[in-house]
Amino acid sequence: MKIVLQRVSEASVSVNNERIGAIGHGLMLLVGVHEDDSKEQIQWLADKTLKLRIFDDDEGKMNLSVQDVGGEILVVPQFTLYGDYEQGNRPSYFEAAGPDKAEKLYEEMISYFKKHSDLNIENGRFGAYMDVQLHNDGPVTLVMER
Repeated sequence: MKIVLQRVSEASVSVNNERIGAIGHGLMLLVGVHEDDSKEQIQWLADKTLKLRIFDDDEGKMNLSVQDVGGEILVVPQFTLYGDYEQGNRPSYFEAAGPDKAEKLYEEMISYFKKHSDLNIENGRFGAYMDVQLHNDGPVTLVMER
């Protein structure tokens, strides 16, 4: 699994000009599922996301987690994170999980966040063409992989 995690002041996702998810201060995650991924990887990365200390404390040091600051999380599926661009000019996506597996694990991640935190969790729509907007805070961006 690969996640591009961004600290945001706000973020939203729309499908067909309809906003389906929006958050204020918190984290926006672009989530790619690898063909070899399992529930254990999802849980490890979700738990790590909840505990990462990437928000500023009163002294301006990154010592607080999204839970500590009462932030929100927007989870957006993005299979193109597993695009292989080394040969030719058109990426291939052979390493990305197939739609059935990917959607199941994507939904598992959303469920994990909801079950293991009191935060507002919003999400995109699997398999849809989405318009994602965000205001990066910092910017703070991490690429997480497991």
